[in-house]
Amino acid sequence: MTIRNIAALGAAFLAVAGVAQAQDVTPKAKGLIVLNVRATAVVPSGSDPITTLAGASTGLRAKANYDAVPTVGLTYFLSDHVAVEAIAGTTKHTVKAKGPATNVAVKDTWVLPPVVTLQYHFAPQAQVSPYIGAGVNYMLFYGGDNKNGFNLKIDDGFGAALQAGVDVATTGRWTVNLDAKKVFFETDARDRARGIKTKVTLNPWVLSGGVGYRF
Repeated sequence: MTIRNIAALGAAFLAVAGVAQAQDVTPKAKGLIVLNVRATAVVPSGSDPITTLAGASTGLRAKANYDAVPTVGLTYFLSDHVAVEAIAGTTKHTVKAKGPATNVAVKDTWVLPPVVTLQYHFAPQAQVSPYIGAGVNYMLFYGGDNKNGFNLKIDDGFGAALQAGVDVATTGRWTVNLDAKKVFFETDARDRARGIKTKVTLNPWVLSGGVGYRF
């Protein structure tokens, strides 16, 4: 699924919500639990210089590609306006070494990047209720394969996240959700066999659209 597919899916959700009748809608309120199932694109935005272990330039930069997967979010409302959300999903990315005449795959890796945010929800009683949030994430790199003779080790670590989104109540307990997060994460990667190292700045946009159910 591409970012264009995610955008089209979100537009379709909003179109459905626009014609839905907001009768018997369950409002946001203290104690409410919301389960969101989303289609999510994770789009890394960083690009970092690859150097020797001694720090000399190689003329190459490390770049990771994007992936799109299903994700699950669970939200608990501490009050009518304040909630905490945990988001889980796993994506696969290819790290490449890029230069003026080089575009070489270095490593395929799976990433488990759970994100926990504290949110503020505007107009919790309304059919259309936007929200903002901030929180932390942890990037856990696992599995995958090294490519083209490389043996790259990427360090796990913590990052920060900002969030904005909107819930559109349809009928009953069902909602449409659009959500965007910016995750700030930088780590180190080394290939001692090749004698190189690099920062890996992912700083991904996490763009989602899906449906939710309020318990």
